[in-house]
This record gives sequence, C-alpha cells and structure tokens, in this order.
Amino acid sequence: MSRIFPDPRTASPDGLLAVGGDLSVPMLLEAYDHGIFPWFNRKPVQWWCPDPRCVVDPEHLHVSKRLAWTLRRGTFTITWNRAFRPVMKECGARRAEGTWIVPSMVEAYGQLHLAGHAHSIEVWAGDQLAGGLYGVQRGAAFMGESMFHRVTDASKVALILAVRQLFQAGFQLFDVQFLTDHLASLGAYEISRDEYLRRLALARIQPVVLPWAIGPAARGETER
Repeated sequence: MSRIFPDPRTASPDGLLAVGGDLSVPMLLEAYDHGIFPWFNRKPVQWWCPDPRCVVDPEHLHVSKRLAWTLRRGTFTITWNRAFRPVMKECGARRAEGTWIVPSMVEAYGQLHLAGHAHSIEVWAGDQLAGGLYGVQRGAAFMGESMFHRVTDASKVALILAVRQLFQAGFQLFDVQFLTDHLASLGAYEISRDEYLRRLALARIQPVVLPWAIGPAARGETER
C-alpha cells in the first residue's frame, strides 16, 4: 500500500484517484510503483489509475506485412536515451486536442531520466528525429507514456522494437495506459485494474539492467 496515495482501487469511474502534490522524483516513483500516473494540463496535478488498463507484449504484437518489410529493410536507425527531452517535446507537439506534456512535466520526467528511471527510444531517418516514445521503468515493468511520428510508421517501429527489446532483456510488463485504435492495431489489449496491479507488484521488484538503455548521467554525457 502506498504511503502517499489512496488505494488505486478507489479511483473514480473515469480513473481519477487524487489531486495535488508535486512532480518530484520521489513522488513520481511512488506513484508508478502503485500503478498511478499524473495526467493534467493545468495545476493542480491530477493522479490517475484507470480501469481497465491497456498493455502490450510480444505474444500479442501485430506486425503487418508492410511494417515487417520496413523493419527488415532497415529504413530507420534506432537508439535509446539519446534524445529524451526532444522525444518528450515532440510527443506533446501539434496535438489538436491539447497536451498534458506541459513544461513542468518535461522537466519532471527529464529529472527521472537523469536519475535512470525513465527511458526514450528514438527512431531516426538520417539525422532527422522521425519518431519515438518515452516511459518510466520500475524493475521489470515499463510504463509507456506517449509516442509520436513525423515520418510514416516511425511510432509503430518505436513501439514494436521497444516491446521486443525490453521483453528480451527480461521485462514482464509493458503498460500503455489507455486503449486507442492505433494501439489496438498493433496488438495492445485491455486487462482489469486488479490484474494490472497484480502484474505490476510482481514485475516492479524484479531487477533488470539495461546496459544499452542507460541514461546520459551514467554515460557521463549530456542530452542532445
């Protein structure tokens, strides 16, 4: 049980659990450890734990023939943690419905990244950042926050390779929060909140080291 947040099972029907607090690294880690995430476009901070929850795994991934051909062709170059903040900002850019990726969120998750708890996967077309996604790691669980593309299929490539590589490295859970048509087309599916919290409790206590996905602080570098 969280020392800060209410029981996630007491969230409202739309998933809202709590209002207030801050976006400090300790508070964010406490939230993600208990299946909770911030989602808001103006203060105060709102914390959510929806039911059902959307997840994706290698067994259910759907890769169309055209997308499989793109992957085999090597159209894109893939990196991890080389442009975390640019990926985050691109995820929030040019959204007609508005965005929750406000400057305070970029700063907060940037700090999570520097501390080694958040990762990005980048998809490059030459020197152009064509797509990518970012999320938070807790043990063997990865909570995908958002993805974007500027070139056709780049976000799909980011998700497919992130799922494949993370599970190959020992991850047990890949959360994508809410089911959308786009995610459903790639094989994402819903599970109950109770099932999600059960899987999370098991996964987050399993240590997984990702030498190819370490943050810039560990590499002695600065973000691009």
